[in-house]
Amino acid sequence: MATQTMTKLVDDLDGSTAERTVTLAWDGHTFEIDLSKKNIAALDNALKPYITAARKIRGNAGRSASRRGSAKRAGMPDIREWARANGHEISDRGRIPVAVVQAYEAR
Repeated sequence: MATQTMTKLVDDLDGSTAERTVTLAWDGHTFEIDLSKKNIAALDNALKPYITAARKIRGNAGRSASRRGSAKRAGMPDIREWARANGHEISDRGRIPVAVVQAYEAR
């Protein structure tokens, strides 16, 4: 017997079919919201003047360096397990490649 599981993204604002999950950082907090193409465009238009005037930073917005490091260390076994199960070659020790961590967080 085969089982098939399907996941459907639903727009968090209006309940329509969502295009993707959008990650936002504001005032020290990071948020995710599932949005349709229409609502992504509306958000993009609303934020455009602020993003144009803003400075880009490296790393994860809204997290301090010490918190970011300790959080990643705590989750490393889970990331390694997920990476191996999803076809990524990863060592048992040492630094996990950024691309693998980003893929894990985006899953």
